[in-house]
Amino acid sequence: MTDNTAPPETSTSVSPEQAAHLMRGVTALATGMAVLMVAIKFAAWWMSDSVALLSSLIDSGLDFAASLITMLAVRKSLVPPDADHRFGHGKAEPLAALAQSVFVGISAVLLGIEAVSRVITPEPVQHETTGIAVMLVCIVLTLGLVAAQKRVVRLTGSVAVSADSLHYSGDLMINLGVIVALLASSQMGWTWADPLCALIVAGVLVYSIVRITAHALDNLMDRELPDADRERILALAARDPRVIDAHDLRTRRSGLQTFILLHLTLPRDMTLGSAHDICESVATSIRQAYPGAEVTIHQDPGGLIEERLDDRIR
Repeated sequence: MTDNTAPPETSTSVSPEQAAHLMRGVTALATGMAVLMVAIKFAAWWMSDSVALLSSLIDSGLDFAASLITMLAVRKSLVPPDADHRFGHGKAEPLAALAQSVFVGISAVLLGIEAVSRVITPEPVQHETTGIAVMLVCIVLTLGLVAAQKRVVRLTGSVAVSADSLHYSGDLMINLGVIVALLASSQMGWTWADPLCALIVAGVLVYSIVRITAHALDNLMDRELPDADRERILALAARDPRVIDAHDLRTRRSGLQTFILLHLTLPRDMTLGSAHDICESVATSIRQAYPGAEVTIHQDPGGLIEERLDDRIR
C-alpha cells in the first residue's frame, strides 16, 4: 500500500453540527479580519509609498476575496444532501481552495512586476514608523486568526479552512519581512531591501499555491484516508469474532462527510437477518470512531472465490 499524505488531523470530540458552527464562525471571522487589515494597510501604504507595504496590502486585498469565497463555499458545503446531490455538497470546499490558489497567483504576479520595477528604479520609503506600527498590529491580528483557524481545522478537518489558514500563516512571514524591509530602507539607506522583500514574498506566495492546490486536488480526486485510519477501520471491522475477513476498503472525504465502503466475509450458512445485524454492529463501531461517517458494508459468503479490489490495487 502506498503511503498517503495525511490531511489535517481531526478530533472525534465534536459533532457534525458543532463542526458546522465552528466552520461558519471562523470563516466569517477571517473575512471581517481581512477587511480590517486592508483598511489599515492602505492608509499606511498611502503615507509611506513602500512597495513592500504595497505587497502586503495586495495580499490582504486578495485575502479578503479568498476568505469571502471560502465563507460562501463552506456554507454551501454544509447544505444537507438533496435530490440532485445525494452525496451532499462537500466538494464546494476544495473548489474554494482552488479559487484561493488563483487569487494567490494573481497576487504573486502583480507583486513580482512591481518589485522588479522598483529594483530598476529605486525609490525611498517614507513614514516608515507608521508602516511598522501597522505591520505589528496586523501580526497580532493574524496570529489570533491563525490560532482560531488551526483549532477549527484540528476539530473538523475542513480543507477550505485549512487552505485559508495556510494563506494567513504565510502572511505572518510577509508582515515580518515588510518590517525588516522598512527598517533597512529607512535606517540604513538600503533602497534595494524594499523590493527584495517583495520578491521574496512573491516566492512565498507561489509556494503557498502549490500546497493549497495539492490539498484541494487530493479532496477532489477522492484520495484515500491516511493508512493509519484505514488500518483502524479494518481493525474495528474485524473485532467482531463472527467476521471472517474485512477487505476491499474504500474511503474518501467530501467536506465534513467521510465515506467508508468495505466488504465483510461472513459464515456462508448464516441467515440474512444475522448477517445484517453483524454489519449494523460493525458500522456502528466505525461511526463511533468517525462521527457522521457514511458507512456502507457489502456482505460476502465464506468460501467465495472472486477477484478482490485489494488484489488489483497495491
